[in-house]
Amino acid sequence: MFTWTFIIIEVVSAVGLVFLVLLHSGRGGGISDLMGGSIGAVASGSTVVERNLDRITVAAALVFTFATLTLDLRLQ
Repeated sequence: MFTWTFIIIEVVSAVGLVFLVLLHSGRGGGISDLMGGSIGAVASGSTVVERNLDRITVAAALVFTFATLTLDLRLQ
């Protein structure tokens, strides 16, 4: 029961994480952005909505990470 609960949490958080990443606005500026050329502009969102979306995405990533680690320890 415990394992199935974390499997469900991991699947839901993975799908949610993909959806949240796709919601982010693109800031493509070429290869310089790909290599971290404008990390300051990318790291801080310009609007409240973008900052909140960033926070929700980080929270979903943390849930996914902890569910993955818990499943790894549980299934060993």
